[in-house]
Amino acid sequence: GDKAFAQFLTDEIKEEKKIQKHKSLPKISGGWELEVHGTEAKLVRKIAGEKITVTFNINNSIPPSAEEDTQEQQKPDEQEPELTSTPNFVVEVIKDDTKQSLVLDCHFPEDEIGHEGEEESDIFTIREVSFQPAGEADWKDTNYTLNTDSLDWALYDHLMDFLADRGVDNTFADELIELSTALEHQEYIKFLEDLKSFVKCQ
Repeated sequence: GDKAFAQFLTDEIKEEKKIQKHKSLPKISGGWELEVHGTEAKLVRKIAGEKITVTFNINNSIPPSAEEDTQEQQKPDEQEPELTSTPNFVVEVIKDDTKQSLVLDCHFPEDEIGHEGEEESDIFTIREVSFQPAGEADWKDTNYTLNTDSLDWALYDHLMDFLADRGVDNTFADELIELSTALEHQEYIKFLEDLKSFVKCQ
């Protein structure tokens, strides 16, 4: 059984490498520096008196509906549709002169993806906003967290503008999806390769 499994993985890796769009990770425009630790990516940008970091994790970032639909309608010779990774991402804005950071928890609504041509609608939304002590690894649940569900729309618009002024806008979000999808695919291929050596290992 293991031999057949290893053979299957070899073929699968070949196929995945064939459809891999990016041999190296795509860059994000606007002077963001990228750090990747396994499945977690961090983008950092410094502007006058502020440091902006955007973190996301590619685990569980592929919407489930994409996979279910393909099973039924797929004819044997059709190419599988491309999977897109749309991770939640956290934007942290740290001002040099205060010891606080403003943390905005953003996500891509599942029904928004792929509805192009609509009036300038945002492709991501802000879910939660809170202040956290800068530089602390563990954020406190005791800090007030503003949920945007019941938020005055004018305040919400200002928050979106606040992000856009710092380079986190639709263009950024599109590029983040591109980066995340490439990273997810790269990790998937690496996983298949690790699985293959694990299966072959006696």
